[in-house]
Amino acid sequence: MLTSGDNGGMDWTARYPGPVALGAVLGLLSVTELAMRLAAKSTVHAGLAPGPAVHAGISLPTALLMGAFCLLATVPAGWLRPLPAALAVYVAALLSLALFELVTIAGAAALLVTAYRLARRGRVILAVALAAPFLGIALVLAGPDLRPQAVPVAQGTAVLWAAGPDTRVLAVLLAAAIPVAAVAALVRGAREQTETHSAARELTEGMLADHLARGERARIARELHDVVAHHISMIAVQAETGRLTTPGLPDAGAQRFAAIGDTARAGLTEMRRLLGVLREDAEQATAVQEEEAAEPAPAEPAPAGTEAARRPQPGLPQLGELVDGARAASGSVVRLIMSGPVTRLDPGVELAAYRIVQEALTNARRHAPGAAVDVELRYAEDWLRLRIRDNGPGHAARSRTGHGLLGMRERAAAVGGALQAGDTRGGGFCVEAELPAKAPDAVTGAVERMRQ
Repeated sequence: MLTSGDNGGMDWTARYPGPVALGAVLGLLSVTELAMRLAAKSTVHAGLAPGPAVHAGISLPTALLMGAFCLLATVPAGWLRPLPAALAVYVAALLSLALFELVTIAGAAALLVTAYRLARRGRVILAVALAAPFLGIALVLAGPDLRPQAVPVAQGTAVLWAAGPDTRVLAVLLAAAIPVAAVAALVRGAREQTETHSAARELTEGMLADHLARGERARIARELHDVVAHHISMIAVQAETGRLTTPGLPDAGAQRFAAIGDTARAGLTEMRRLLGVLREDAEQATAVQEEEAAEPAPAEPAPAGTEAARRPQPGLPQLGELVDGARAASGSVVRLIMSGPVTRLDPGVELAAYRIVQEALTNARRHAPGAAVDVELRYAEDWLRLRIRDNGPGHAARSRTGHGLLGMRERAAAVGGALQAGDTRGGGFCVEAELPAKAPDAVTGAVERMRQ
């Protein structure tokens, strides 16, 4: 049984009906031109005639043979693959030119088509070399008559020596046109390759821009969660604390405090829903967060009533204020414990450490109200180790729908560190993070996170 590989010619004709039609049209035009020339008795040399070479009186067998050469020099240009088509067309054209001084217009077009197809397939040298036989014929015809005087033309053994000027011109034109066809194929191939590269570059740039935009949305969502959720949680906690601890509070005041707490919690819930949409959209694009998470975030708005409209990003020096605020908001014991030689770290690392502590304190107030919290900072030679532990009920009381732990892990990973969270043996919940003293650059950090 024949397969597509065994029947290459039939497979070519089935897959490419255009070239097949082209070969048929060229063959029909070539035979038609030959018939018109024979009928007009012009520019046809009967090279196989037994008598002297003449342009008239072509016998029927000679005319049929000329028609066969015309078909062989045109039809294979579309019916065969480039290399077999080139061999068939060029051999037939050379024989037709040598024996009959005949190459039809359709035959010349078939020569150019096969040279073009060869060059498009990468066989440029072979396509250009096909012009060499025609160049050789032109040089022979242009040179002195080297025909042996003892051999008359009438014997039909030296047809080219009897060729007319039209044959010389035709050979020169073919020798010049075939390399032009090969060059045209090269030019088109280079243009298509350039267009392909441009399209690929535009697609890559578009995907990169979309990827960066999604990463920026995830970063904005993380910043909003860390900053806004912290302050809204403090509002809710302070409202509840004020309602429970204010002596002699009238019922109207208690209702106002309760309404403040309910409003703060409702706003926090709505914000989490919005941030969830942003995070889901970013996670559909990639499972790895962009390195822009390590870049400094926009400046945090200053509290109302202050003179400065903006203030610098917080760092480890502001941890004392953060702990004092958490202690005042919850009314519980919150301790800051530091060990090791205190040094200034990379600003990105300090910001990540501050946000991790901030989020851990917010989670402790939300899920373990009234529990004591210890915030430990241990400075090592090249690392900073954080440990935030509370003595609350542990992980079981914590909601699994929030993004606090995920945000902390993302912050730690963005600066080249790691974070773990879970219950402790003695009860309570603990968040531990290990951050490098210096955040990696954007390229190195992205590569390391991809390897993880």
